[in-house]
Amino acid sequence: MRFGFIIPGGSSQQILKLAIEAEKAGWDGVFYYEDIYTDKRTEMSAAWPIMGAIAVSTKRIRLGSLLTAIGRRRPWEVARESVTVDRLSNGRLILPTGLGWEGDGAYTKAGMESNRRIRAELLDEGLEIIDGLWSGRPFRYDGKHNHLKTMTFVPRPVQKPRIPIWVVGAWGRPKSMARVLKYDGLIAVIKKPDGSHEEVTPEKVREMKEFVSRNRKILGNRRREFDIIIDGITPTGQRKAGEIVAPFAEAGATWWTEVMWGTKSYKKVLERISAGPPKF
Repeated sequence: MRFGFIIPGGSSQQILKLAIEAEKAGWDGVFYYEDIYTDKRTEMSAAWPIMGAIAVSTKRIRLGSLLTAIGRRRPWEVARESVTVDRLSNGRLILPTGLGWEGDGAYTKAGMESNRRIRAELLDEGLEIIDGLWSGRPFRYDGKHNHLKTMTFVPRPVQKPRIPIWVVGAWGRPKSMARVLKYDGLIAVIKKPDGSHEEVTPEKVREMKEFVSRNRKILGNRRREFDIIIDGITPTGQRKAGEIVAPFAEAGATWWTEVMWGTKSYKKVLERISAGPPKF
């Protein structure tokens, strides 16, 4: 199992310092979220410039925006930005994606498409375009929402066959899980009928792993290892933290991403990062 840390906020300088400290402390990945707006009390930074800064300030740790909502972005711009960061980092970028948080100001304040079905269509088309442009070969696209004349993007990403794409998958929802199977990682969520989230347990992770193993082969997707990503909170003691994550690793999860949503104290976040990832 690998361990990532999702930085919950702060100034651009603080985010960069936390990412550098995460590498020193032995974390495997560092992530920052790509939202447009939260509230007037929360300081925000644009994710992609931050990732470029992290890329040139670190040497080992993997990085990404957790997550980039492709449905509210122009996919060809994401393709260019992601290749740039992948090359700056010498092949350490991950692209986590999904429909995005509906509370993001891009939906509630900027008038972008909020219909869930249409956002899902935009996500599907966007991922196909990004993957096609990453190939470095002439690529055109004629979809329901996007139309591209032939384009050829160079240079290609450092990583082959592509930058890993992680996709949010709502467990038990066929369309959502079918999308996940086309790519390289499942960001595991379980949604209740009212839209709230249910806790992901090791037992559910085991079911997800079996589902992925059985159905990915049917789709012919054997291009790389497949990750199952879960998130949670652990204490600063590495052994105590390890006791929490070990059952998830045994069930088949390959990444644990530490979250401290709502924590506005830079000192507390720094303390947790500096304590290092769980050990078991």
